[in-house]
Amino acid sequence: MSIESGNRAAILKRSLIFSGLNDGDLNALSKLSVSRALKAGEFLFWEGDAPACFYVVASGKVKVLKHSSLGKEFVVAFFGPGEIFGEVAVFEERPYPASAQANSDTEVLGIGRDRFLAFLSGHPEVSLRIINMLGGRLRDAQNRLNALAGERAEQRVAKTLLMLSSKLGQSLPFTRQEIADMSGTTIETTIRVMSRMKSGGIIRSHRGRTDILDESRLRLLSEGPPLV
Repeated sequence: MSIESGNRAAILKRSLIFSGLNDGDLNALSKLSVSRALKAGEFLFWEGDAPACFYVVASGKVKVLKHSSLGKEFVVAFFGPGEIFGEVAVFEERPYPASAQANSDTEVLGIGRDRFLAFLSGHPEVSLRIINMLGGRLRDAQNRLNALAGERAEQRVAKTLLMLSSKLGQSLPFTRQEIADMSGTTIETTIRVMSRMKSGGIIRSHRGRTDILDESRLRLLSEGPPLV
């Protein structure tokens, strides 16, 4: 089902880069967008596809991932309502560098490059917010690479949980497999680490959801030696 125009403006306003626009500008931008509904597991685009649009999540959750030459998935990021993805490939006019898959039943709004660049010409403040957002993502990517290169599994899992909670709050709707993928660890290692965190009263996990109970101890774990 297509998302109605009025609802599209409200969805766009939830995004950080569009939140400062007035109602008239939001309505104008919403008319440039197209909506798409995805079932859980359905791919929005594949790595290497030509970049038709960048997307804003209206509802649900999108998983961005890469596949190795051996077929193993590596989760790059998750995006929830109000968040934007696919914009770098669109602005650079290069193929998408990763694939995007609906992690649950999901709706997105897509905006094409040419229409959006025309919109930006009259809204330079949006361009500045995009630059700031991309800079933040570059720092996050560098931090993840540093973590994968030298940190222990306990620190990597803890940092992943903290990163997710900074975006989604204390209750995280992710399976242990998804947390393992984002942490760059095996599912067996992640289960072992999270079981120890659970025993220590740092987290509670149940039915594909993890609740952070003691953020201060989780942060200490992310910065220091493994849990004892």
